[in-house]
Amino acid sequence: MLYWAIKVVLTPILRVCYRVRVEGRRHVPKDGPVILAANHRSFMDSIFLPLVIRRRVTFVAKAEYFDSKKTAWFFRGVGQIPIRREGGSASERALASATEVLETGGVFGIYPEGTRTRDGYLHRGHTGVARLALRTGAPIVPVGMIGTDEIQATDAKLPRFFRKVTIRFGDPIPLAHYVGRQDDRIVLRQITDEVMFEVGQLSGYEYVDTYATKKAEDVPVDSVPVQTLQPVAAA
Repeated sequence: MLYWAIKVVLTPILRVCYRVRVEGRRHVPKDGPVILAANHRSFMDSIFLPLVIRRRVTFVAKAEYFDSKKTAWFFRGVGQIPIRREGGSASERALASATEVLETGGVFGIYPEGTRTRDGYLHRGHTGVARLALRTGAPIVPVGMIGTDEIQATDAKLPRFFRKVTIRFGDPIPLAHYVGRQDDRIVLRQITDEVMFEVGQLSGYEYVDTYATKKAEDVPVDSVPVQTLQPVAAA
């Protein structure tokens, strides 16, 4: 109930304060499990993405966001699940939470880059999105988030208003030819690279073949050639 109450309140406010353009929404199934795989440039990604589709979207988020009662209600309300990143495998816990959502026919949102990019590029994806899709049989719908960093950059404390945001949904990525190969690392990398190729096509952001880091000064952009991923042929 809280999720839908927040959505009802926030949606008209955001549409007044921002110029929101949505393309390809028809690619999101009306029911059944689905993974929304998007690029990640701002905290605002997790606000705008759920508000532009009619289904509830669940994400995993840092448990620190839930430590304060003042903010915990909001993060739970917008469909986020707390994950502790210390002690044990955080990625396995995140996958377990995501699997539960998808096995009950839900929508799970994931950022394959693993963290918000600070340098403006699209980065190499982690293979969790592929593992999740093959484990559950859920289709992957690629999503391009454009302009959210103009609203609130990674280090900004307050959002800026009256900016343009574009959200593009692509065709679901076919995975039938990969069924039963969820333990094949090459397959996981192929699927993930295909996801990132489609996200790049939708977002228009240039790709660098390095993982995103949490500090801008850690990103070795000058030493890594900017590449254009090519779609992977069926194995």
